[in-house]
Amino acid sequence: MSEYQERHPLTSDELQLFHQLGYAGPFKVYEPEEIDRLWRRERIRLMDRSNAVYRLPSDQYEITNIANYDRHLDNDFLADHVCRPEIADRVSSILGPDVLCWRTEFFPKYPGDEGTDWHQADTFAHASGAPQIVWPNDDDFGGTITAWCAFTEAKSDTACLQFIPGTHRTKYYDESKGFTYAPERFNKTDKEGVRRGFFGYDYRELQIDPDWSPDESKAVSLEMNPGEAILFWSTLMHASRPHEGRTSQMRLGFASRYVPTSVRVYPGADTLSEYDTDISLERYGAVVVSGSDTYGHNRIATTTTTGRPLRALSALS
Repeated sequence: MSEYQERHPLTSDELQLFHQLGYAGPFKVYEPEEIDRLWRRERIRLMDRSNAVYRLPSDQYEITNIANYDRHLDNDFLADHVCRPEIADRVSSILGPDVLCWRTEFFPKYPGDEGTDWHQADTFAHASGAPQIVWPNDDDFGGTITAWCAFTEAKSDTACLQFIPGTHRTKYYDESKGFTYAPERFNKTDKEGVRRGFFGYDYRELQIDPDWSPDESKAVSLEMNPGEAILFWSTLMHASRPHEGRTSQMRLGFASRYVPTSVRVYPGADTLSEYDTDISLERYGAVVVSGSDTYGHNRIATTTTTGRPLRALSALS
C-alpha cells in the first residue's frame, strides 16, 4: 500500500448525520468493473478452505453460516479489504484512532430467498447467550460498526438492506434470552406480509416486549451498486428485503465488523457456538486496522494463515 495513499475520513457533516441516523453511505470502495473482476477470481480461491481458521465437518458447510465467517484471515483479497482506507478511515472517524476488525461474514441471498428479519446486535450473544464483544465498564448497549460492502448489485427486488433510521439508541431485544435454531423454517415464515427469517432463527423470540413490532412505515431501503459500502451501528434496526428471483444472480454482501481496541472480543471463550455448531477459536485473531492496540485484551492476528501481513499502513502510523 502506498505511503501516500488517499485518506477517506467522514466529514463533520457526515459524522453528525451518522450519529443522528445510525448509518452513513453508500460510498464507493471499488469500481463496479473492478469488484466484478476481483470477485470472479476470489470466489474460486475461497473454495479452498485448507487454510481457513475454522474447521468444520464436511457435511456442515452448506447448513451453517459459520462457514462464511472470517475468511479475511486466510484470503489475501479480503485481508486487504478490511483495511482499505475507504472503510477504515471512515470507521476511525466514528470509533477513534485505534480500531480492530473482529469479524467478517459473507451474506449471500439466492433467487427466491427470504429477507432477513428486523434485528439489532449488541453483544452478539443471541445464539449462545455468551457475549462475543464487551465494551469497557460493561456498557449496557455497545454494538459494533458494520461495513457492509455489495460485491454484487443489491436492489429492492434483489435483497437490498433496510434500516429504520435513529433506532440505534433504543434497545428492542434482549440477546441474553437466546433463541431456537430451526433451519427447516427457512423460507417458510411470513412476517407482516414479507417472507423474513434469520438463518434458521426467529428474531421475534428476543423481543423485550412480545407485543411490539418494528414500524416498517419508517424503513428506508438502501439500494447499492457493486463495489459500494455502507457503515451502520449493529444496534440500528436493520433487515434485508427478499430476493424476488427476477434475476438469476445471487446478491452477495460482505460485512466487516469493527470495534475500538478497548473492547474485549470473545472474552474468556475458547469456542464459538452458533447454528447448532461449536467451533474452536484457537486460530482466531482480531486485526488492527487503524492505530495500535495498547490494551492487550485480545489475541491479535498480524498475518493471515498463509503468512501475509494483515496490518494496514494506517495501523503503523
